[in-house]
Amino acid sequence: MALPDGRLRTRLIRLAEAFFAQPTATLSSALQGDAGQTKAAYRFFKNPQVTLQTLLQPHYQNTLARITAHPWVLVAQDTTSLNYAAHPATSGLGPINTRADGALGLKLHDSLALTPEGVPLGLVDIQLWARDAEAMGQARQRKQRPIEEKESLRWLTSFRRTAEFQRLCPQTRLVNIADRESDLYELFQEATRDPQGPHLLIRANRTTQRQVEIDEGIAPLWDYLPAQPLIGRQLIQIPSRGGRKARLAELALRLAPIRLQPPKRLQAEPIDLWAIHAIESCPPEEGDAVEWLLLTTVPTQTLEEASERLGWYAARWNIEVYHRTLKSGCRIEDRRLGDADSLASCLAIDLVVAWRILYLTKLGREAPDLPCSVCFEVDEWKALYCYTDKTPVPPESPPPLGDAMRRVAKLGGFLGRKGDGHPGATTLWRGLDKLYYLTEGFRIFHPSVPGGP
Repeated sequence: MALPDGRLRTRLIRLAEAFFAQPTATLSSALQGDAGQTKAAYRFFKNPQVTLQTLLQPHYQNTLARITAHPWVLVAQDTTSLNYAAHPATSGLGPINTRADGALGLKLHDSLALTPEGVPLGLVDIQLWARDAEAMGQARQRKQRPIEEKESLRWLTSFRRTAEFQRLCPQTRLVNIADRESDLYELFQEATRDPQGPHLLIRANRTTQRQVEIDEGIAPLWDYLPAQPLIGRQLIQIPSRGGRKARLAELALRLAPIRLQPPKRLQAEPIDLWAIHAIESCPPEEGDAVEWLLLTTVPTQTLEEASERLGWYAARWNIEVYHRTLKSGCRIEDRRLGDADSLASCLAIDLVVAWRILYLTKLGREAPDLPCSVCFEVDEWKALYCYTDKTPVPPESPPPLGDAMRRVAKLGGFLGRKGDGHPGATTLWRGLDKLYYLTEGFRIFHPSVPGGP
């Protein structure tokens, strides 16, 4: 652990345990209303040795170890806003929306490593900043500045961080994945400089008006790809979002190698990429058709390869689930601390707790037959089974993880009906809150059962 002071390390472990045991609790509630412990926590977050990146170093190292166990790993990057408008006394915040909106907070750009099946392996990069209020409303001037002076640099920073991980695990191929906002020519340039570096897969932004080289000259990318021959169809699960219901969509696929032309603002060479166009064949009457145009450095020449790239991009949704877990599950926007640096230090713990919740959610699906002791302490799983089975006698050996996860989720409101599928992160974090109190009661009446560290 990067913290030099043993007392700080002990405090960090205690806070991490408290935060995970009750992910939705406020700081004082997580510390059982102990005034001394709460005051010590505020001092900890205020300590200049305690920073966001220092606290995350052990997690980054563990992420790297998990990555090396897989042949292909996806690194999804995305940006979200943390709204602290309800805490106007906190110093060091900046605008997060429009000038007229007036909301204050921080911007968070994270990079999350995932297996192709969507199991989160951990964080690769975290960027956190407060916008300068005086720079708001200067869109025209920003367009003239180099990318090194723009917020857009965050996409390249994430890719460069992914490249650092790639050098440390050469047996694993990393693919950096991002949504339409990352459609930057400079990012393509970065991704094609080193053949041994990570690959890139992004969704093209129609508004960038990309041009590609063809036999007859130059053509718009969004005209060229949809005109290519149909190579097949692929089913993709579209999650619910806003007013959109979850559904299984059938997408028609087309692909082509392309030579992407640089924008006029750059003096640069064209870049060779592969492009995949996917559009929903029969969209619902009440909604728009799903349409993706993906650009990648990964060679893509067959229907099977195109379908795989489509699945990789669909796995990017897990970072949005991660953001929801962070905000609604860990309630990071409810943290009341005096300044942005203290919020950042507290956020480091919440970031790891949110990852662990999402990891447990996915692990319970992907490896349901593992013993639940891989994720729960003895007193936790025994308390869970005594309560849910309504018996004072706990099981002698750890039950399967999948069953334990469903029981925790039911504590959080998961109904578990035949058509309900797997429990999600929301019911899991609610269930973990209740499991904490069940475990505390179990320890009182079963003092011989060993507790957690």
